[in-house]
Amino acid sequence: MSEPPRIYLDTSVINFLYAEDVPELQDVTRAFFDDFVKAGQYDAWISRFVLAEIEATNDAERRRMLLNVIKEYGIRIVEITDASAIVRLAEAYVLAEIIPRRKLVDAYHVAISVVSGFEYLLSWNYRHLANVNKERRIREVNIKNGYPSAIRIITPLELMDYGTEDI
Repeated sequence: MSEPPRIYLDTSVINFLYAEDVPELQDVTRAFFDDFVKAGQYDAWISRFVLAEIEATNDAERRRMLLNVIKEYGIRIVEITDASAIVRLAEAYVLAEIIPRRKLVDAYHVAISVVSGFEYLLSWNYRHLANVNKERRIREVNIKNGYPSAIRIITPLELMDYGTEDI
């Protein structure tokens, strides 16, 4: 059996496990974690940026729950081996006006995913990440900066493949 695809989760994906204000996306996220991450169909990773965003959560109970997700689902933390490449690439996204400077952490999520060779970056952030126009423009910047392999920036829903048992 081949290795499961490596996926990078931005903070929004973990947050949506507890997003009671959007129950349909909360349900999808919970199903994704239970049926695909916990089941080992995807090898899930985060970065220290995700940890920092979670640790900045004001509500102590919510912060505890979010941090527990990392343990419960065996999510691993990416070790950054080329920080300067990540900084350059994140800055390139900002300079190309793909990601606003005030959302620099989103640029770092993408840059870490690209430099670390992930197949997918998962996000519920449609505005700055998970949309085809952003993905296309990010791919152009990646190619200009020597990263020709295409990363897909998608929602968890797009990776939920239940096979053919219901057909």
